[in-house]
Amino acid sequence: MAEKRKRLNSTHPGKILLEDFMGPMGVSINRLARDIAVPHRRISAIANGKRAMTANTALRLGKFFGTSPELWMGLQSDDDLPTT
Repeated sequence: MAEKRKRLNSTHPGKILLEDFMGPMGVSINRLARDIAVPHRRISAIANGKRAMTANTALRLGKFFGTSPELWMGLQSDDDLPTT
């Protein structure tokens, strides 16, 4: 019988964005949205866990914060997978 693995609770990428990137750098939602050329509603919705991360936004965040887009997409993928 195969052993079931429990997945750690995932964290929405918006929480990571706010707590680990925007907060420490003192970057507001409006500033980030302006600097990466997206509507502020998009960043606000992601930061509040009401919108998923898209590849387009992941590319822009990666460039802005010096991370890979895969980081953001991986966080989204982890959040999307159901817990077992």
